Amino acid sequence: MIFVTVGSRYYPFDRLFKKLDELCESGVLKEPVFAQIGLSNYEPKHYEFVKYLSPEEFDQKIAEANIIVCHGASGSIVKALKAKKTVIGVSRLRKYKEHINDHQVQCNEAFADGHYIVMASPELDNLGECFERIYNGDANLIPWVNKDPMSIINLVDNFIQENWYK
Repeated sequence: MIFVTVGSRYYPFDRLFKKLDELCESGVLKEPVFAQIGLSNYEPKHYEFVKYLSPEEFDQKIAEANIIVCHGASGSIVKALKAKKTVIGVSRLRKYKEHINDHQVQCNEAFADGHYIVMASPELDNLGECFERIYNGDANLIPWVNKDPMSIINLVDNFIQENWYK
């Protein structure tokens, strides 16, 4: 299954859902799609969707998915990568009133440059090619290695221990 998530911000991402409908209709997508569409106005015609999922439902969809398409939010991307899923990063753009700026492009670029995700172009014109690369085994992604989440805590703790009692 392909799970599509765009978060819960107050902006639609209609062009993504239209593009996915086109890819379903043309046969590019080889498996069922389920989307969490948030406040988007476009209602997909060729795949299941809901506006929002509970945290438990969200985690279940991630667990079920083979591929996760998500907007360029680092939390969403990292959650999918921690679950060892193949991720396609898509970017909300300011010019389409999908966000307040284009920071998602830079976020997706950073993960793509590290070879952790496949990044669709900001205009989504190569989204079908992203799926084809994954299906053909040409994505050349490397597994996400979660850095020690305690490192910052240990750094602060060591600082306190070294400096507090002086």
